[in-house]
Amino acid sequence: MIEKTKGIVLHRVKYSDSGIVAQMYTRKYGRQSFLVRGMRNKKNGKHNVLFQPLLILDLVMYNKVSRSMQTLKEFSVSYAPVTIFSDIRKNCIAVFLAEVLTSVLREESGNEEMFDYIEESIVYFDGSREGISNFHIAFLSSLAGFLGFEPGSRDHEAGKYFDMLNGKFVPVPPVHGHYAGQDVSDILATFFSSSFDEAGRISLTGEQRNLVLETIIRYFSIHLPGLKKINSIRIMKDIFS
Repeated sequence: MIEKTKGIVLHRVKYSDSGIVAQMYTRKYGRQSFLVRGMRNKKNGKHNVLFQPLLILDLVMYNKVSRSMQTLKEFSVSYAPVTIFSDIRKNCIAVFLAEVLTSVLREESGNEEMFDYIEESIVYFDGSREGISNFHIAFLSSLAGFLGFEPGSRDHEAGKYFDMLNGKFVPVPPVHGHYAGQDVSDILATFFSSSFDEAGRISLTGEQRNLVLETIIRYFSIHLPGLKKINSIRIMKDIFS
């Protein structure tokens, strides 16, 4: 059956002499693998640039539920994030977020609300000129809610510690040991209640930003036990330290 949908590029690998397999998150069908032939030959090589992390495509696909890999009939650019590809810091964030999304987006069924959030976030990030150093933290803080473990807000000063197991702020360190210290918890509380614009204005040292990012990744790994090691986090620490 031929279907139309949008897809966000997450990852790609070489396949045969001239093809690629592209991992995408689609609006209608969730995460899908697509076999795209001829992407590395002279005739179609110019289209290879379309399969960069976080580029958004309009897809016409042959959809067959029994297949582990779908085939594209047509594809074209829906939104090309120009500054993400030209700015080294933005590009590093894009690669990092694409790696995280590749690991956490597992459902092969549509979640239009989550797709729209990711799409709108990419467009916002591409258009941002300032405050980009905190974007990945703000993005992951909100993404957690779509994945089923939204962190609660701190509604009173007694909530000094962020309990990562239960996703809430508590007055004393929980006995299970999965919690953030007071300094990091204070920063997380601010992110959890901030818009992207507000998050961009949160002043952090490189060390603070790295600690907060490590905590967010740990929070994800607690609630998504199969989460793979995020290799690009090391580059993120180097760039934004």
